[in-house]
Amino acid sequence: MPEVLFEYIRQGNYVKVTAIEAETQIEVSVVVPVGLTQEQMQIQALRRLKYVMEKKGQE
Repeated sequence: MPEVLFEYIRQGNYVKVTAIEAETQIEVSVVVPVGLTQEQMQIQALRRLKYVMEKKGQE
């Protein structure tokens, strides 16, 4: 995955993290607790993105 874009939207005690793989335009979202670091949030979103890409045969 050469480039992944992240978006963070806080919703109360949670953050919705959206990860978009720039080349394929595959987009996933995860909801994580507000207390996580940005790196931990990105790891969760990347895990979901990798899973979805593998299911679609993109990786």
